[in-house]
Amino acid sequence: MKLYLPLSFLFIVFLGYSQVDPEKVPTTQKFDEVLTYVNKLYVDDVNDQQLTDAAIIALLEKLDPHSTYFSKEEVHDANQKINGNFVGIGIRFQILNDTLIVVATIPGGPSEKLGLQPGDKIIQIEGETVAGIGLKNSQVREKLLGDKGTKVKVSVKRKRSKTLKDYVITRDLIPVNSVDSYYMVTPETGYIKLNSFSRSSHREVQTAIKEMKGEGMKNLIFDLQGNGGGLLYSAKNLADEFLSDDKLIVYSKGRSQPRSDLKSGKKGLWERGKLILLTDEYSASASEILSGAVQDWDRGLIVGRRTYGKGLVQRPIDLTDGSQMRLTIARYYTPSGRFIQKPYDDLEAYRNDLSDRFENGEFMNLDSIKLPDSLKHKTLLTKRTVYSGGGIMPDYFVPLDTSETSDFFSDLIRSGSMNTYTLTYINDNRESLMKDYPTFDDFRDSFDVDEEFMKTFLDYAQEENEDLEFNEEQYEISKALLKLRMKAKIASDLWGYSEFYQIYNESNEILQKAIEIIESDTYDKSGLSIVD
Repeated sequence: MKLYLPLSFLFIVFLGYSQVDPEKVPTTQKFDEVLTYVNKLYVDDVNDQQLTDAAIIALLEKLDPHSTYFSKEEVHDANQKINGNFVGIGIRFQILNDTLIVVATIPGGPSEKLGLQPGDKIIQIEGETVAGIGLKNSQVREKLLGDKGTKVKVSVKRKRSKTLKDYVITRDLIPVNSVDSYYMVTPETGYIKLNSFSRSSHREVQTAIKEMKGEGMKNLIFDLQGNGGGLLYSAKNLADEFLSDDKLIVYSKGRSQPRSDLKSGKKGLWERGKLILLTDEYSASASEILSGAVQDWDRGLIVGRRTYGKGLVQRPIDLTDGSQMRLTIARYYTPSGRFIQKPYDDLEAYRNDLSDRFENGEFMNLDSIKLPDSLKHKTLLTKRTVYSGGGIMPDYFVPLDTSETSDFFSDLIRSGSMNTYTLTYINDNRESLMKDYPTFDDFRDSFDVDEEFMKTFLDYAQEENEDLEFNEEQYEISKALLKLRMKAKIASDLWGYSEFYQIYNESNEILQKAIEIIESDTYDKSGLSIVD
């Protein structure tokens, strides 16, 4: 192995360490020295790139929990959600019995345009057999993703066909939707489920609001449960849809970053109707920016549980080898001056914060949350009390409902059997299902997951998972929830994610509480400034 020693190292060796002032030695020089000695003397061969990556990761971990590093290989996946699209052939897939199956085609995507159908089995890619070889999800992405405009040949086996059908698919931009679902939960109340804040989120939300306003929407419930954040400007643009002109949405400042104010500046699509935002302990970052702005300006109510507590701004910085660093450059504050970042001096405690909250009973009881008076702030119009430090406190607390969950339920979900069974069931019964339930409304209103269906599923799950032990008592506790989830999963595979939520939201206790509040005088008596 050849060694190429940095000139700085050779210079020190030539002069001798005694002649060098340690205070004047550049810090990068020390790293060069260590890496050189490792290369020269370490007992085994080493990979310089892996060592450098590990050193960068360790360095960033010393700064804060949210400064992160992505290798060149990881950058594409890391940016996919933020950009709101990727280049591919436009299918949702699942590997079942070692076979790649098309679950759905993306509307308007290249696969749908060529006629690929749900249930199609992809047997070959570029003439290479991919069925029965232990194919992994990551390998599928490697084979099907590529540059826009390039082509890939797939050979497909369709039900009742004895021969393979070839498709040459031209890869194209495929949208990654950040709005999972939107629909009217009642005749007057619309619902939007946002999973992240990407470049396309603003446009997607505008589309949802316009469509539901056309259906008579008078109230809006905006679901941020589980939304870990995303782009700062996406949060700003969405807040601008809810707040009237020239209102501060968020401001940020850091050691090398002067204060920067983001304000509403245009006519929004939902500045006056009733508004509730749903949050939980996994709502973070951009979700907290939006929630904080709506709460501080008394524009709407926050219903659910205390949010995660992330008040730091990261800037993506591209490095010369194609890798990327996302460096914390500023802290952000809500319009009333709240800094909602939870303490991170103790990184171990920071990582265990959510489990500690659960153990302390916070998810079940509001009284378990102890915040000092020093964290109190006032909203800007009605002077209601709100809190900083450790997330956004909801206006209406909804405890975590565990009455229908059990260890057996959790084991079933983790086993993955529900996904594989429903896909098998649909592939075997797709035509009859679509004949009996030609529309989603028909399916939602009439399809029943009966006892025979559940017995067949449970037998399948136990056959597929030897360690899964049936517990009748726990099954009875969770049976209704399991049936609801099975029905929602079948709806998802037949139609899409939106239909999944339209069914499974029956068990969403935070949403159900929000509907109760927004359609009663509870909302009107909350002291909000509906029209300013």
